[in-house]
Amino acid sequence: MRNWRWGFLLLLHFAFLLGTEAFKFHKTQRTERISGDHSHMPLVVKALLGNCNRMKTFSNHWAKICVLLDCSAGDVLEDDPVGRLKVFVYELPSKYNKKILQKDPRCLSHMFAAEIYMHRFLLSSPVRTLNPEEADWFYTPVYTTCDLTPNGLPLPFKSPRMMRSAIQLIASNWPYWNRTEGADHFFIVPHDFAACFHYQEEKAIGRGILPLLQRSTLVQTFGQRNHVCLKDGSITIPPYAPPQKMQSHFIPPDIPRSIFVYFRGLFYDVGNDPEGGYYARGARAAVWENFKDNPLFDISTEHPTTYYEDMQRAIFCLCPLGWAPWSPRLVEAVIFGCIPVIIADDIVLPFADAIPWEEIGVFVDEKDVPNLDTILTSIPPEEILRKQRLLANPSMKQAMLFPQPAQSGDAFHQILNGLARKLPHDRTVFLTPGQKILNWTAGPVGDLKPW
Repeated sequence: MRNWRWGFLLLLHFAFLLGTEAFKFHKTQRTERISGDHSHMPLVVKALLGNCNRMKTFSNHWAKICVLLDCSAGDVLEDDPVGRLKVFVYELPSKYNKKILQKDPRCLSHMFAAEIYMHRFLLSSPVRTLNPEEADWFYTPVYTTCDLTPNGLPLPFKSPRMMRSAIQLIASNWPYWNRTEGADHFFIVPHDFAACFHYQEEKAIGRGILPLLQRSTLVQTFGQRNHVCLKDGSITIPPYAPPQKMQSHFIPPDIPRSIFVYFRGLFYDVGNDPEGGYYARGARAAVWENFKDNPLFDISTEHPTTYYEDMQRAIFCLCPLGWAPWSPRLVEAVIFGCIPVIIADDIVLPFADAIPWEEIGVFVDEKDVPNLDTILTSIPPEEILRKQRLLANPSMKQAMLFPQPAQSGDAFHQILNGLARKLPHDRTVFLTPGQKILNWTAGPVGDLKPW
């Protein structure tokens, strides 16, 4: 089992240092085992890696440790964007948004639903202005991901034509696009590879970002450094995860975290990657091949009804890349206080200028997946506790959600904060009369057809 035994010796040693009071208390408690043979785990996990607030009462020594670990996410998460920017929302024909949603209400709960909820939020937000002459930013409400297969998978093939059509409409009916060619406009593009509009990376790279969006600010879930589908100045956001659904699965905070590593999801995508090795760049396959029999790893392709509860019983939650580097697991891990183990080289994480990801997560290079057990069991107990303490910060969780109605510090406000930090616009974004930069005929021939 490689080095997991050494890891537990380290955990046992630190647990002893916490004092016999905590040890005796946990020794008398019933341990709930989720799956696998964890008979050697729970005592240490309960004595050492449980909820900090619960454990601080056991001794003055532990109380002092918890005070030292009581760190916050920083004031930037609590910034109030109201008064710092004004947004004009274009009124488009309903075929670009509302009628599309009426055809398929599943779009409201899909992980790409941020485009819908951001539109609804802005319509009633105090940052909205009805006077475009005083606007700092212009928003075009286009639901480009609300085209789902019977299985609920998004089809991005119509998206480029739909987006082009909307831009042609605002450029023809308002003067504001033409004066900057979109440099003071932002668009929500939550596709797998954002404005490259394809779910397969190779084809997304071949397409590149839709040419008409090259000057605009893109608000997108996809984030990877040095990638053609992420341009400078984009705002990376979390995928949508239904807040009410997650809230209904909260378990009592005193339930011990008796799972060391947890993951549910695909390891191979035989349908789209029959030869293997391309899906997740082989990282998920490496997790399965190396740790399917490791008692520290509770991993499976099965998605149980207790999925959310299990995450709250886990210390580490794997967040590996799939076809894209991001997934809702990252949001779920933060909400449920499970330390995210991020396996996606060069990923750009949501609101990275506000959330201290290096402090709350663990980053593992894709090539180092075979050493994952050694890496995780080598993390000092005090560092694990510190990460758990940070994850417990309500402002950290709030920043990852799109609640209805909106709440202070949530993902809506983090997006606005990101836009506000880009102000004022550089004077060079305003074009001289008659000046043109964008090529309206660039891109694949299929994208130029009418929508």
